[in-house]
Amino acid sequence: MKSLYVRMSVLFCSIILISSFMGFFASNFYYQVKIKPQNDAKLTKMAIGLQQFVQDHPDAVGEYLLSTASLGYKLYLSNGQGDEKFYGLPFRKNDLGEDVLQNVLAGEVYHGVAEFPSQAFVTGFFDNQLSNSIGVPVHINGQTYALFMRPDAEVQFGELRIFFAVLLGVSILFSLWFVLVTVLHVVKPITRLTAATKRISKGRYDIRLNTRRRDEIGQLASHFMIMSQELERTNRARQEFVGNVSHEIESPLTSIQGFAHALKDSALPENQRLEYLSIIDGESRRLSMLSKQLLTLSSLDYDENALQKKSFDLRAQLRQVVQIMEWRLTEKELAVRLHVEDITLQGDTNLLYQVWMNLLSNAIKYTPSGGTITLSAEDTGGSCKVTVADTGEGISAAELPMIFDRFYKVDKARTRDSNSSGLGLSIAKKIIETHGGTIEASSTVGTGTTFTVNLPLL
Repeated sequence: MKSLYVRMSVLFCSIILISSFMGFFASNFYYQVKIKPQNDAKLTKMAIGLQQFVQDHPDAVGEYLLSTASLGYKLYLSNGQGDEKFYGLPFRKNDLGEDVLQNVLAGEVYHGVAEFPSQAFVTGFFDNQLSNSIGVPVHINGQTYALFMRPDAEVQFGELRIFFAVLLGVSILFSLWFVLVTVLHVVKPITRLTAATKRISKGRYDIRLNTRRRDEIGQLASHFMIMSQELERTNRARQEFVGNVSHEIESPLTSIQGFAHALKDSALPENQRLEYLSIIDGESRRLSMLSKQLLTLSSLDYDENALQKKSFDLRAQLRQVVQIMEWRLTEKELAVRLHVEDITLQGDTNLLYQVWMNLLSNAIKYTPSGGTITLSAEDTGGSCKVTVADTGEGISAAELPMIFDRFYKVDKARTRDSNSSGLGLSIAKKIIETHGGTIEASSTVGTGTTFTVNLPLL
C-alpha cells in the first residue's frame, strides 16, 4: 500500500496538472467564442484600410507592404495567374484553396480567421497558416489581386511567448516543490503519531509530541498526549487494583488458613478454640464484604441498567440511616445535627442508602469522642444538596485528591483494625456519578471534613 505522503503528493501534483490543462481549455474556449471574432473584425478593418491605401498609391505597393510586414504581419499577394509574392516571414503552411482565391478575386472578403476550425489543444491565434488569414481584393494598375494578411505571432509575441512559457514552467515547478514540502509538513506529524501508537501498544507511555502547532494536527497531538497520560494512569491504576485486591484477599485467607490449621490440635483449650473461630468468622465476613463491594463496582462500571430508580422520601431515608448508626454514635458520645428538607428524589434507594451509610460511618470512625456530626439536605433548585460534616481529625491537602481512588486508605496504620478495604468512597462516588450527580470533599487537618453530594431531583 502506498504511503500517505506518496498518495497526497501524487494527488496534489495531479490536481496542479489537471488544473493547468483545464485552464488551457478554458482560455482556448474563450478565444474561440469571444476573441476570435474580434480579431477577425479587427484584421478585416486593417485589410480594408491596406486595400484603400494600395489602390490609392499603386506605385508604392511593394514598399508599403514590406513596411507593413516588418511591423509584424504576414502578407500574400496573388492575381491567380502565377504572379504571387510573400511579404514577411513565410507561412508555416500554404493551404489556401483555389476556390478561396477566386472568390476574393471576384470581390468577396475572406474571413479565414473567423472560419478557422476550432481545436482542443491549439488556439487558432498561433496557427500561421495561409488559410487562417483575412483576404480582400485589391485593384492595382487595372489588374485585380487578392491580398491576404494575418499577424505574425513570432514577431509580435515571440519574446512574450518565451516569457510566459518560462513563467508558467517555473510556476508549475515551484508549485510542485511547495506541494511536496507542504504534504511532508502535514504527513510527518501523522507519521510520528503512528510511531507513538506503536509505542503505546508495546506498553510505553512516555510519549513526547510537538504540541506547539495551533492547527488541527497540533490539537490532535495534544489530545494524543493526554490520551497517553490517561492510558498510563489507567494502566497503573489497573495494576494497583489487581495488587490491592490480591493483598486484601491474601490477608484474611492467610489468617483463616493459619487459625484453621491451629484448630486441628485436639489439645487446644476451649476458650482459645472459640477465639480462633471468632477470628475465622471475622475474616470470612471481611472477605464477604470485599466480594460484595467488588461486585457492586463491577456492576456499576459495566452495566448501564444496574440502577433501579424510583421516587422516595430522602428525609425518611436519612433519618433511617441515623437511627441504624445510633448505637455507634452513643458509644462514642457524638452529637448529631440533622437539617433535612422535605425532598423527593428519583434514584436507586438501595445504592443511595449505601452512600449515606458510608459517609456517616466514616464521619463516626474519624471523629473523636464528644465531637459533632452535621447531616443536612436542601433543595437548590433542580438539584438536591446533601452535606455530611464532622469535627474529626481531617485529611491532609496532599491526600485529599486521592480519597476516592479505589483501595486508597488515608490512615494505613489503622486499616487492619477498622476492617477497611479502601473501596467505600470509590463506590459512593461511582453511585453518585451513575445517578448524574457529583460528590466533593473539603477538609482541614484538626478541624474536620465535609462531604458534599449534589443529585438531580428528576
